Amino acid sequence: MTTLSTELNVAEADMKVSRLEAAGFHPSITNTDAAAWMGCASTLGGLLLQVPDEEAEEAKEFLDGIVTLEKPLE
Repeated sequence: MTTLSTELNVAEADMKVSRLEAAGFHPSITNTDAAAWMGCASTLGGLLLQVPDEEAEEAKEFLDGIVTLEKPLE
């Protein structure tokens, strides 16, 4: 597994996981149980957003890309 990012915020990590899953990647977050038990992800080095090694380069490019909408929100 390759770590794409380290998040201190569970919501931010979950958002990135959702984006990756919707694009067909297979992400996971580590340190969630320990962070919940300790009450703070930062004390454990954060929540690690990871994907399989063979998906890492493409997933990183996907997350770094600009999100565009086909049609404007109303």
